[in-house]
Amino acid sequence: MNLYLAIILTALFGEFVLRSAARYLNLNSLDKMLPSEFSGFYDEEKYSQSQEYTKAKAKFAYFSSSFDVVLIAAFIVLGGFNLVDQFVWGLELNPIFTGLAFFGLLYFAQDIISIPFVLYHNFVIEERFGFNKMTAKIFVLDKVKSYGLVIILGSILLGGILFFFEIAGTYAWLYAWAFVSFFIIAAQPLFTTVIAPLFNKFTPLDEGDLKSGIQHYADKVGFALKEICVMDGSKRSAHSNAYFSGFLKKRIALFDTLMDKHSVEEMVAIIAHEVGHYKRRHVLKGMILSIIHTGILLFLLSLFVENRGLFDAFRMESVSVYAGLVFFSILYSPIELVLSIVMNAISRKHEYEADAFAAETTGSAEPLILALKHLSVANLGNLTPHAFTVFLNYSHPPVLQRIAALRH
Repeated sequence: MNLYLAIILTALFGEFVLRSAARYLNLNSLDKMLPSEFSGFYDEEKYSQSQEYTKAKAKFAYFSSSFDVVLIAAFIVLGGFNLVDQFVWGLELNPIFTGLAFFGLLYFAQDIISIPFVLYHNFVIEERFGFNKMTAKIFVLDKVKSYGLVIILGSILLGGILFFFEIAGTYAWLYAWAFVSFFIIAAQPLFTTVIAPLFNKFTPLDEGDLKSGIQHYADKVGFALKEICVMDGSKRSAHSNAYFSGFLKKRIALFDTLMDKHSVEEMVAIIAHEVGHYKRRHVLKGMILSIIHTGILLFLLSLFVENRGLFDAFRMESVSVYAGLVFFSILYSPIELVLSIVMNAISRKHEYEADAFAAETTGSAEPLILALKHLSVANLGNLTPHAFTVFLNYSHPPVLQRIAALRH
């Protein structure tokens, strides 16, 4: 067997087994006894419902991940990538547009295949537990908008990478790195000003105790807010959240589903946590790590992009930069898994730091603790995840660990 094919199939099925084991352990760690910390917040029926929600998502993940791994393995072994490549070559476009056609066909085929799974998740599982608010019309409109963004932004980003690898020779990865780094830096303002408003309506927070409380807190910690907005998240889901965006012009967006579930003190504590991410430079650190990661990835790509053995693993008749980019990303997946575990560990550390900042600057940990409890109940969060699942998948620490850290 081709060495690269052996590595790729081992990685695909190895990660599948690893994540399946994590789900199994996670389901076995569900404890029917409500943790004392949540006494008075969960009643027996609601707590049982939260565990059923965890089980339903895990069973669905078993099925969908099994389907995915079998599909991609079969597509590789049966030469599916070569069939797509032969088709796009038949269009007689230049190398860059041929590459974009190759990427586009793979992306849209994969996305269309995934639609039944997305529909089941939203309209069956989320609906069953009272979270889904999305209509068929919104789903279709979201798809159309997403496809438009993928075509425009994907063509610019991938077209730029292909352009440099086609013309720049040995240092192509370096030029491509600079180009992609610009995209990483521009992503947040682009999301705030262009992408997010395509999907949601943002309205200024009304005058009142909440706005005054948030503004008073922001002034106290020297956080220059440009605006505080309410986002109509309820038109898709009953899940609640808040996020901060911007470097120079800072903006806080609150999901409307968040507004009626928390007191003003709790809301200010949630905002304080988000401000903590900014004050502790977590956003900047994440951006720097993304840029470094991209540079390493592109350098390694330059070593493999036209490796004949790698193309043989995918049953390819011809070698091309665009296909090499796809194949290397699959070959690179074991390293990506390790890096994701490291990045999740860093993210969990940042969450503790942001929690500590919020407790320190608001003068008490209790409002944030109450907010975390109410968020967990409202979102039917799993209170007792297995340690291996946390290690493998969690970007946030389990809520009981966050509360324990805040109490100390």
